[in-house]
Amino acid sequence: MLKVGQKAPLLTLPASGGEKISLKSFQGENGKNVILYFYPRDNTPGCTQEACDFRDNIASLNKADTVVLGISTDSVASHDKFTAKFELPFPLLADEDHAVAEKYGVWVEKKNYGKTYMGLQRSTFLIGKDGKLKAIWPNVKVKGHVDSVAEEVARLHETS
Repeated sequence: MLKVGQKAPLLTLPASGGEKISLKSFQGENGKNVILYFYPRDNTPGCTQEACDFRDNIASLNKADTVVLGISTDSVASHDKFTAKFELPFPLLADEDHAVAEKYGVWVEKKNYGKTYMGLQRSTFLIGKDGKLKAIWPNVKVKGHVDSVAEEVARLHETS
């Protein structure tokens, strides 16, 4: 499991809108803090609520030199539809082979209705401009989560 203070695993993935996004591009002197949130599926109730909560807080997060990146195992085509439907102002990354989820320790065994399967555990990582993990929220409950992340972003911004 990753720990606060460690370097965040690097990633480059295709994203909604047709671009490829690399975590490394946000690091450095003119960099940005990154909220990297993993969610199970586009267009499901909890995932939609979480995405819309980040959308509704994007102005204050951007003012704190912070970008939001959502990531799931859905395809870019699915992300494009989800982004358009809910007017999401941030990219969604397609980790279709779950390689990045594995690096972050969020590709886990899950159980539902007596069935066991592998899937994404809803988790959020706050990555500083230096590429290091500043905060980790494992096994997220959606209600109130984005408020908690926004508070941590504000603290990080005040100290940088």
